[in-house]
Amino acid sequence: MTLTPATLAQAVEWLAARDSSLAHVVQRYGLPPLWPREPGFPTLIHIILEQQVSLASARAAFERLCAAVTPLTPQNFLSLDDAQLKTIGFSRQKTRYGRELASAVLAGQLDVDRLAEWDDEAVRVALKQIKGIGDWTVDVYLLLVLRRPDAFAPGDLALLLAAQQLKRLERRPTPAELLALAESWRPYRAVAARLLWHFYLSEKVARNKGQV
Repeated sequence: MTLTPATLAQAVEWLAARDSSLAHVVQRYGLPPLWPREPGFPTLIHIILEQQVSLASARAAFERLCAAVTPLTPQNFLSLDDAQLKTIGFSRQKTRYGRELASAVLAGQLDVDRLAEWDDEAVRVALKQIKGIGDWTVDVYLLLVLRRPDAFAPGDLALLLAAQQLKRLERRPTPAELLALAESWRPYRAVAARLLWHFYLSEKVARNKGQV
């Protein structure tokens, strides 16, 4: 199943009936966005840019990349030299990761278009063959691009911080602890993740406005 606005709403209702913390998020901030992303090479590059940086800075770099090469294809990406990619916002490491991904797609090692046909574990195995793509990048692709209902990202910092605040934990949970906590959210962990992100971002906006 792929999450849609309708199935998202149904899953939110299911989760809220079983978890008072998630019910609080819905009562305070409403339904979370679906946050869908288009499948393909450009989105994978965007997610690589998001590794360990703010979403805003990654978005800015991605927009500069799309302005520099249109369309954003593996061939066009590989036409950019180190200096151009540095100006766009790629670190040396992410430059290497982007080129590894582009080369793998061109060589037929990775068929991005077929990922939607595979189960979660097959997608993970295929993507992690590419240097620079680890579990977090795969998790985000499963969550937002393929919109798998039970995908989860236990290593995501925003999810960890949101869980700590929402569950009133004394310290930030480890990824393993968050994964254990998320067991009760099956088979809709991807929807629970959206609720946690929704809570984290909404609380940040409220703090900036001085409301909390």
